Amino acid sequence: MLESMNRPDFREFYLGLAMCAWTLMACSGAGPGQGETSFRLSIRAEPPTLDWTLATDSVSFQILTNIMEGLTEYNANLEPVPALAERWETSEDGRTLRFYLRAEATWTDGVPVTAQDFEYSWKRLLDPKSAAQYAYFLFDIENAYEYNTGEITDPSLVGVRAVSPRVLEVRLKKPVVYFPSITTFMVTFPQRQDIVEKYGDRWTEPGNIVTNGPFVLDEWRHEYKLALRANPRYYGPPPKIATVLVYVVEEVTTALTLYETGELDVVDLPPVAIPHYRNRPEYRNLPQLRGYYYGFNVEKPPFDDARVRRAFAHAVDRSRIPVILQGGELPATSWIPKGMFGYNPDIGAKFDPEKARALLAEAGFPGGRGLSPVTAVYNTTDTNRLIAEFLQAQWKEHLGVNVDMDSQEWKVFLNHLQMDPPQLFRLGWGADFPDPDNFMNLFISNSGNNRLRWANPRYDELVARGAMERDPKARQAIYDEAQILLTGTEVPMIPLFVSALNMLVQPYVKGLELNALEIFYLKKIWLDRGGENREGAVARSKSDRG
Repeated sequence: MLESMNRPDFREFYLGLAMCAWTLMACSGAGPGQGETSFRLSIRAEPPTLDWTLATDSVSFQILTNIMEGLTEYNANLEPVPALAERWETSEDGRTLRFYLRAEATWTDGVPVTAQDFEYSWKRLLDPKSAAQYAYFLFDIENAYEYNTGEITDPSLVGVRAVSPRVLEVRLKKPVVYFPSITTFMVTFPQRQDIVEKYGDRWTEPGNIVTNGPFVLDEWRHEYKLALRANPRYYGPPPKIATVLVYVVEEVTTALTLYETGELDVVDLPPVAIPHYRNRPEYRNLPQLRGYYYGFNVEKPPFDDARVRRAFAHAVDRSRIPVILQGGELPATSWIPKGMFGYNPDIGAKFDPEKARALLAEAGFPGGRGLSPVTAVYNTTDTNRLIAEFLQAQWKEHLGVNVDMDSQEWKVFLNHLQMDPPQLFRLGWGADFPDPDNFMNLFISNSGNNRLRWANPRYDELVARGAMERDPKARQAIYDEAQILLTGTEVPMIPLFVSALNMLVQPYVKGLELNALEIFYLKKIWLDRGGENREGAVARSKSDRG
């Protein structure tokens, strides 16, 4: 079926590069020799928000992780280590944690970072008025769920409080072994109440926003560029690069041209380009803790019938996905990704076209006849388009079902999911912390990120038990049962593959640590051109093309 996907060959791809290069040379703000102390990268879309209470996406996360810090951050082994908290203590029963803040940590305006800033931020996340999708992240805290759902209205009853300016106390409903990892994530970063209340909806704009991380948001030209500069008040070692320029570049061909002409220092590779660059020294490939799936709105026909959902899942030959994307992706029928505790590749709806057709017939739609029209929605990228075309062909071939595909711009797509999730839609989930709870918790009934409109009390119970269980064998059994419900019997979503990172990094970029969580701590990067100047790199890359 690869021929039916209209994939461009590589000659056509580079023709596109050459055509857009003229435009880039004319409009790029930085020519050769400029910006030598700047690290330059691109993002595929405008960050929907830089309010870390409300942010949910990887684009916003990439910026926020470098202008803000929380209590902890990850080391190279993806273990939580001190950041704004110089240390923490856990009570014997595992239900109370105390985080001790660094005395030298300040905001960009010189005001000390306090435990009250964390208490305010966390209660703002949980406040029903915020409608924060990540509020469930803190539901392990005493009375957090009750406050978020309106069962109680007094925020002082929530189990987080500033014992003193430098001591934050957290009281949990139950022991949670991974809680320090949660505090690495953007929604748990502290906030300044005075700034949020002073500027309202515009508090995240340059000139208004106050942050505490290694970089400061210096400029935000919407839909074009964000500029970060080193924070002179950062408590830790100062960044080795003076500025970070983040360009909004929607087209992968444009981004790759910018890399080839020396205007970007790193770039993600589109699938069609991977074979050409795979043997280049700049090429980087790394498996990710990121699942890619298609979800059903289980309230909308025909996917209100689990038999139809299972039929669609059994009709997909996932083994062909790595051939299409060419980036080291791992086909998956279960949800917890390889590399994370709880992974079990034997679970889920395996490719079985006969079973798929039988289930569809049992639901009353033999050969797809009588099935209501189906439209699948995805956000616009080359990878998503290739997968959409592949699925469209699979469902036509094995079920006789015509599925219309609707591609939408990222922010439009997110709004669509928030307001009225379509029948069938593409999403991915990258680990916020390396524990299976982060993947399984996504689909509990009160998760703000559950777009499936699916609720299963048994599933919720299993996920809650899995978070508390310390015995590895018992915990594995719990997650196996939960995954069978999610991907084998109820099937409100179809896992497709675990993603891999494929990118190019200029040889002079040093200190860029790649990890399975896709976290780039830019404070660790430096540029060491030595004899490797930009013009030389460009000349060599051009000769490689010949």
